[in-house]
Amino acid sequence: MSAVPPLECSAKASGIDLNSGPERTIGFGEFVALMAMMISLVAFSIDAMLPALPEIGRELGVRRENDNQLVISLLFLGLAAGQMIHGPLSDSIGRKPAIYFGLGLFILGCLLSLLATSFPVMLVGRALQGFGVAAPRIVTMALVRDRVGGRAMARVMSFVMTVFILVPVVAPLVGQFVMTVAGWRAIFAAYLVHALVVAAWFALRQPETLPSRQRLPFSPARLILTLREIAANRRACGYTMVTGLVSGAFIGYLISAQQIFQVQYGLGRRFPLYFAALALTFGGATLVNGWMVMRLGMRRLARSALWSVVGLSVLYGALALRWSGHPPLWSLMAYLLTAFFCVGILFGNMNALAMQTLGHIAGVGAAVVGSLSTLIALLLGTLIGQAYNGTILPLVAGFALLGAAALGVMVWVER
Repeated sequence: MSAVPPLECSAKASGIDLNSGPERTIGFGEFVALMAMMISLVAFSIDAMLPALPEIGRELGVRRENDNQLVISLLFLGLAAGQMIHGPLSDSIGRKPAIYFGLGLFILGCLLSLLATSFPVMLVGRALQGFGVAAPRIVTMALVRDRVGGRAMARVMSFVMTVFILVPVVAPLVGQFVMTVAGWRAIFAAYLVHALVVAAWFALRQPETLPSRQRLPFSPARLILTLREIAANRRACGYTMVTGLVSGAFIGYLISAQQIFQVQYGLGRRFPLYFAALALTFGGATLVNGWMVMRLGMRRLARSALWSVVGLSVLYGALALRWSGHPPLWSLMAYLLTAFFCVGILFGNMNALAMQTLGHIAGVGAAVVGSLSTLIALLLGTLIGQAYNGTILPLVAGFALLGAAALGVMVWVER
């Protein structure tokens, strides 16, 4: 009787059946690391770019400083559109071909941005990157679902999401270091290396998890029917809107953070350190949510978090007016740390609430919910970012107004 390899023991202990389905197997630790590496490409593509926005704008002739934010916004636009396509596509042609297709588009977008000599070309490249990176973002969930289920799936995803949360902590530091050493174009070269490493690792080690007999034809009609079902489902539609509203306030922060910290508060190269401190708040909120949700429930937690965000934002906005929109940095950090903790609680529950009544169409439903909520968030977050006027008032007002709107939608959903 042969000994069981250590990785296989770890996998079996974690609920992954390595002997079913594909002919080749991958150990539990390597599987989690690969999934985390794939999904982290999304956060890396967003946050490593933040310190480079002023340099990109200057070199490519951007006249309005707020227009630099579009380098982030266009990636989110591609991400919103891509989620709608890549999820159903992976159900049709298999997980691996869908991932290859997405990574290929991402690499093409990186090359366009790397070689861009005008701002419109840069934006096209960023939109392509977003559309491409949506494949690892959405198909990774399907890969995990194919291999494990129940508590084992929750365990794998908790490991993967821990890495995903930690990436924003270090990504701006990495982007600033690369830009200092080799210029802002080298950041896109770093994206290329990341994508190529992921593609090679995925191709060599990860077997296909969706057998041909289980695949479904790609059908635009199926997407339309899912959209209609979500629109007619009060809970799915409402919580998708709430997710988009809350995410919109956060995207407003994300695309204006560089201007607020580096320009308004003059932090310069210390900006990534403050950004990292705020990013860590989400990790803490995720851990607290996992502990509290079993005791208090998703809806109660979400309502409490929303009331906290709205009340805090109204109060801090009134105080910020006394300082003409430029309050002391320590007070801004205290406000954002508290608000982001509440937003982290919301992120942990809103998607689950939106999907609660869509179990019978979980795959395509997740793709549609993710795409719609990202699109709502992008439009609202871009409005907040473009309203930046050298003060923090548009950002704080965005959290207050969108939080209040999300509360109103929750009342309508649960009425």
